[in-house]
Amino acid sequence: MPDSVQYVKDISIFSPRTSEAVELHTLNIYFIIASSAILILVIGLLIFISFKFRARQKNQAEPKQIYSNRLLEIFMVGVPFLMVSYFFYLTIKTMKDTESQVLNEKPTVVITGKQWFWDVHYPNGAVTANEIHLPVNERVLLQLKAADVIHDWWVPSFGAKMDMIPGVTNYLWLRILKPGTYVGACSEFCGRQHANMRIKVIAQTRKDYDKWLAENAKPAIISPDENIKKGELLFSKNSCGSCHSIRGTGANGKVGPDLTHIASRGTLLSGLVENNKENLTRFISNPQEVKPGVNMPRFIYAKDSIAVLVDYLSSLK
Repeated sequence: MPDSVQYVKDISIFSPRTSEAVELHTLNIYFIIASSAILILVIGLLIFISFKFRARQKNQAEPKQIYSNRLLEIFMVGVPFLMVSYFFYLTIKTMKDTESQVLNEKPTVVITGKQWFWDVHYPNGAVTANEIHLPVNERVLLQLKAADVIHDWWVPSFGAKMDMIPGVTNYLWLRILKPGTYVGACSEFCGRQHANMRIKVIAQTRKDYDKWLAENAKPAIISPDENIKKGELLFSKNSCGSCHSIRGTGANGKVGPDLTHIASRGTLLSGLVENNKENLTRFISNPQEVKPGVNMPRFIYAKDSIAVLVDYLSSLK
């Protein structure tokens, strides 16, 4: 079994970390308070009625019946009507505040859901997979698409979910309030590895974000190390570039994740395992053993060939 990756514990809709999530959280709290009050009232009435009008041995007569109590009828109809009307207003207001219309704004990032990873592209040419970097205290626009089946983007601390449907482009506005690492997962069943299609958002200050953006827009820098050169040659000769891209080389595949800066990521396989040479070796040796159902084919390599491939990929920072 793959090594487990430890994520932050604060993954909850009750821990809003964007301005949009705060709005949704407030509405959610109002609903919980109202529904809890109704629940307590109903339980209280059941207990009261069960005790007050319980059968007694000395008195088997039918309880006194009440007819045409207009005040009670007005209360029973009026209060629910006012509550529903108020929550309808709050819902419409929250939708308006959190789902701003997208006109001609350019997206901050384009995220495409694939079986089973997140393909992430930035306007300046930076490309990554699964680990999405975003600036804090700014309105950012996510453009969300799907390449194969329906996926669903959801980071609980960010509030709203958003479906990703083949042939349809959806958008999501966010203003992340604090730097940190936020996690989520695909919320629409999309196949065998759906449960392991995780999301990791790294929210950074503008300075750190710009630095990361500039570094990840650069092509791969190939080390002159002899093993790394052998790994690059093996990668290019064995059709790896038919599925994966490494900018600055002949590999320009669009099926699997971009590997240009794979060594700079903290995790592999949509957050399933830590990014280290041991896990990379295990995955290349037998992809289905590490992540059953993954679309990566198994190539029969000698151990020394796998070692130089791992050295090469581990150098791509």
